[in-house]
Amino acid sequence: MTLLIVIISLALVFDYINGFHDAANSIATIVSTKVLTPFWAVLWAAAFNFVAFFISKYIIGEFGIANTVAKTVLEDYITLPVILAGVLAAITWNLLTWWFGIPSSSSHTLIGGFAGAAITSTLSFGAVHFGVVIRIASFIILAPLIGLVLSIFLTTCVFWICRKINPHKANQWFKRLQLVSSGLFSIGHGMNDSQKVMGIIAAALFAAHQQGITGGIADITAIPTWVPIACFTVIALGTMSGGWRIIKTMGSRITKVTPMEGVVAETAGALTLGLTEILKIPVSTTHTITGAIVGVGAVKRLSAVRWGVTVNLVWAWILTIPVSGLLAAGFYLLTSWLLF
Repeated sequence: MTLLIVIISLALVFDYINGFHDAANSIATIVSTKVLTPFWAVLWAAAFNFVAFFISKYIIGEFGIANTVAKTVLEDYITLPVILAGVLAAITWNLLTWWFGIPSSSSHTLIGGFAGAAITSTLSFGAVHFGVVIRIASFIILAPLIGLVLSIFLTTCVFWICRKINPHKANQWFKRLQLVSSGLFSIGHGMNDSQKVMGIIAAALFAAHQQGITGGIADITAIPTWVPIACFTVIALGTMSGGWRIIKTMGSRITKVTPMEGVVAETAGALTLGLTEILKIPVSTTHTITGAIVGVGAVKRLSAVRWGVTVNLVWAWILTIPVSGLLAAGFYLLTSWLLF
């Protein structure tokens, strides 16, 4: 029982870290364009992170992404030590990338950690549901690509629609619209990222039931009501804590963003997250908004994008799953030695 409580607590810690780690995704452009101050921007994003709970619960009617994450490892190999090692690895990688200002993927960190610990525990790749992992990993490429294509399309449309409008007047309108677009992206962030932690907690409760521990669940998809409430609340609190190192990277280092481009990037990102919610695939909100920001920059001219920064981000994305898996392997061996 004690180990289960520790795992749930650490999962919520990860959820909190995810909030301030990914806060930049939904507010970087709104801060860099000076539509809102950083203080009001994080409050705005946090509020919509929590609104996402009601949309998932009462409009969509399910938490499909949570179920996908929970099924990353085959049920026969889900144990509390495996989940503990996976969460510790995810927290470690998230903190390291936050410290260095690298907008990495919290979702792929969690998936890599969970899978790496399971493989280490069995010394077999057969412990992992590779169909699920491949689908998730494919969106390392697809999520930013979809965001990029959508943002290029939307930017082109906006330029054509606004071609005869006074630039100053248009700029004022887009500043107001950024409040809407950042809110929509924050909802997508809340729905996507909160459910990843829900999936891990569901796996822990399932493993607890298998071991005869009180409070466990027999069906990994039957997530108790308190789990989504806790996850959505904690990620909102984490978002309120900021994440200013990554805001600097996302808001200015990739390309200089105007209010119009901020609206387009956030809208493209929100549409991409909505699509993946329908497909029940956990994706990186970081990857999504980065692709969208690159898209709006590329429409102006290719040289407007700082490709050196972008290439470094891509390398971080590619390394996230294997590095998280290796970290989880180390944590599994360490915790197994300490606990047993």
